Amino acid sequence: MSTSFAAPVVRWHVSQLGVAAALIATPLAMHISAGDEVDSSAALAMQTFLARPTITHHYRASRRLEASGSGQRAWLDVRTDFTIASGLQYEVTAEGGSRYIRARVLRSLLDEEQQLIARRDEARVAISTANYDFTPEGFNDEGLAVVGLQPRRQDRSLIAGRMFLTADGDLVRLEGRLARNPSWWTTRVNVVRSYRLINGAVMPVSLETTAHLRVLGSSALRMTYRYSHIDERPVDENDVDY
Repeated sequence: MSTSFAAPVVRWHVSQLGVAAALIATPLAMHISAGDEVDSSAALAMQTFLARPTITHHYRASRRLEASGSGQRAWLDVRTDFTIASGLQYEVTAEGGSRYIRARVLRSLLDEEQQLIARRDEARVAISTANYDFTPEGFNDEGLAVVGLQPRRQDRSLIAGRMFLTADGDLVRLEGRLARNPSWWTTRVNVVRSYRLINGAVMPVSLETTAHLRVLGSSALRMTYRYSHIDERPVDENDVDY
């Protein structure tokens, strides 16, 4: 891999760790202007989501990480364990593709996630009223409540876009663009983060990011999760629609 490709790709992929690691916290209040006209059902779904306390779930899961750009590709299969006491632990079980991307992008992504959790810095990038203003917009064709997200500061770990909730306030998907580009090299960083209700807990199941790199074209990162245990309870994969 050429040096010119490696530097910007590492910058933008590693900068996504706030998105990849910490979009699971929930706040206790919301910001809506008194004069806003909103769909009452969508507003109720949003209020239900925001009113839930933050719960940190222990889990054991396998992950698949893939990255590509400028004709180069790489992937990792990883076994992960998370508890509050020990933080995130991971073991690479299989890998392939570009050695540089594996080391400097995919492994770096996991290492940064470990450090983020160890620093207990998730609140800085959580879906909370400290970080976002929320605007309920109604329901889409999937029957999901659509809520606009406006970052309260220009931060490369926050997303300007929308979140999609069930009528009961469960988070299903987050879509948007980074509020601030990670570097001069990188523009238009788009993010899609998906969640599922598993064993009674809303857990992330996939992360997809794409970005345009100046001169070099597009780059992409995808990470998927398959859980075997949540809060010490086995997960029946037949009950999970990944």
